[in-house]
Amino acid sequence: MPEINANINKAAKDLASVAKDATYVVVGAGVIGFQKAQVQRQDLLKRLGDPKVEIGSRIQGVRSDLTGAIHTVDAQLEDLISKVEAAFAPFEDRLPTPARDLAKQVHVQAKETRTQILDRILTVAG
Repeated sequence: MPEINANINKAAKDLASVAKDATYVVVGAGVIGFQKAQVQRQDLLKRLGDPKVEIGSRIQGVRSDLTGAIHTVDAQLEDLISKVEAAFAPFEDRLPTPARDLAKQVHVQAKETRTQILDRILTVAG
């Protein structure tokens, strides 16, 4: 019987050793799998993050270009309005006083309206 007990003890030790080794293998495989998942996650974040930056900078560039174009058009419009007003100024001076006052009010209202429209456009573009 002592020989059977010795064989059982040896088999139990071998089984424990195999189980211990298997546990180490499983834990090691889990760690390696986790590390691979982390690397893939980092790569994915880089790939997803970069286009956002590019899109954001592109949108900002378009907004900047649009704002510049709006200012250019506004400056040209202001120049045109000044020329038209200068051309009509001699005729306005000949108008009767009530009509002259009305013309001045129209000029003021038109300028205020143009300024409000420009501010709203720039708010949307900016």
